[in-house]
Amino acid sequence: MAPEHQFLTANDVAETLKVDVRVVWSLLKSGELRGFQVGGRKMWRIEASALEDYIARQYERTARDTEVSAPREPQSTPTAD
Repeated sequence: MAPEHQFLTANDVAETLKVDVRVVWSLLKSGELRGFQVGGRKMWRIEASALEDYIARQYERTARDTEVSAPREPQSTPTAD
C-alpha cells in the first residue's frame, strides 16, 4: 500500500503561519518551502510534512541568530584597592 500524503493549499499554510498568502507563494517560489503547482498559476500544494520541516528549520535559524546576536553580560573589571 502506498504511503498516504496530506496536502495543504497555500491558503491553508498562510492561515497556519498567520501570514498573507503572498508570503507563502514567495516561500514556494524561492524554494524555502517545498511544494508543487497543480493546474493554474497560483494552485500550489504543500505536503504537511514539508510545512513541519520548514517550521523546524525556522526555529533552528532563529535560535542560531539569537545566539549570535544576544548581548553579552558586561565583564567586571578588576578594581585597584
